[in-house]
Amino acid sequence: MDILLIAGLWLDGSAWDDVVPALEALGHHPVPLTLPGQGDGSASATLDDQVAAVLAALDSAPGNAMVVGHSAASTLAWLAAGVRPEKVAKVAFIGGFPSADGEPYADFFEVKDGAMPFPGWGPFEGPDSVDLDEEARRSIASAAIPVPQGVTKGVVRLTNERRFDIPVVLVCPEFTPAQAQEWIDAGDVPELAKAKHLEFVDIDSGHWPMFSKPIELARVLAVAAAEA
Repeated sequence: MDILLIAGLWLDGSAWDDVVPALEALGHHPVPLTLPGQGDGSASATLDDQVAAVLAALDSAPGNAMVVGHSAASTLAWLAAGVRPEKVAKVAFIGGFPSADGEPYADFFEVKDGAMPFPGWGPFEGPDSVDLDEEARRSIASAAIPVPQGVTKGVVRLTNERRFDIPVVLVCPEFTPAQAQEWIDAGDVPELAKAKHLEFVDIDSGHWPMFSKPIELARVLAVAAAEA
């Protein structure tokens, strides 16, 4: 199955370099995406541009695909699934939750010179980054790409109710499935509260398992794709 891989903020398609061969060895066709404004040099990219890039990848797939969104890109995966529900066999979220209609995409940190740079590791101390050694931290930070404010401040628009029919798997790295269920039950994640087919998978990692646990992550995604 084609598996579209969308990394979160500040990352391009190379974030999946260690996951791709593992998925290929398991019989799947991974497609890591480099998004407008996150690796293609387009400082004026918008959220709509990123959605269009995911839709283009979906349209290029010979059959249905599984769309994987990491962190903030969980919303991006969900947006694309809402536009092309007939092309999406499953959606997988890694360490993130889709925003609701009308919310900003990822307006989390200060914007400088028209983009939101990586804020350093301070905001991510603790469970998020506990499994990253100093070399990994330096590597990720040095490669981080400031995300255009046209992306981060873009408003999420979800209209197609068919998105709730798509099977969803939530991969839980720095939090547990029980915690995720609590947040959903409390009304903090309304999009997943309405999903008709939702499952949870635990993975013992921090927020960036594509770097710290790529083989384990590939196995989790392969199982999800096989079930789709």
